[in-house]
Amino acid sequence: MTAHEGATVLVVEDEPSIADVLTIALRYHRFEVMTAGTVRQALAMAERTRPDAALLDVMLPDGDGRALGRELRVKQPDLALVFLTARDAPTEIVGALSFGDDYITKPFNIDEVIARITAVLRRTRPADVLPERPPLRYGDLELDETTYSVHRAGRTVELTPTEYALLRFLVRNGGRIVPKEQLLRHVWQYEHPAESTVVETYISYLRRKLDALGAPVITTRRGVGYGLA
Repeated sequence: MTAHEGATVLVVEDEPSIADVLTIALRYHRFEVMTAGTVRQALAMAERTRPDAALLDVMLPDGDGRALGRELRVKQPDLALVFLTARDAPTEIVGALSFGDDYITKPFNIDEVIARITAVLRRTRPADVLPERPPLRYGDLELDETTYSVHRAGRTVELTPTEYALLRFLVRNGGRIVPKEQLLRHVWQYEHPAESTVVETYISYLRRKLDALGAPVITTRRGVGYGLA
């Protein structure tokens, strides 16, 4: 197992085109990826699941990426931090590196981004040890990231690997509605999502298993996608 295989990277970038390029490249290199466009979204995601590394844009619409990095590092001291910045003033670089692990200036080469993150993780994460991850929680749902088991209100829910992956992605997105196209990309790895009923089919499977143990938890936004109540 390589130092980064299976590692989770939190990408915080408010420019959708840049975030998409980073996400596609990181997933191609076998990283798990979470994306956020604001400080608020990033903090919520990091609260639900502990990423191994964070790739942070310095300029965000609701705050400073460096301040976000400091807050994330306080909560998770072993988090690897890499900053993206369009500016290369020495004072900004020194300021970021005083508590971060590396920086990359825009425009960047995507291969350099992958190499930098891999190098940082090699320093911060042992290659032969799987990271200990706290359970993912949402309401009375609990997902164990080590055993891939699911409980609702303390009772075991038997899920297939695809059902687990779908539920995990919904949990990681909290109460947000996730578009169907995004689910096809992230859960089924469809590069060019086409019309398909696979999402509806697996949502119905999840509902049948989860609703047997409590109130309905999966919500539908018709014509858009799905989320958690």
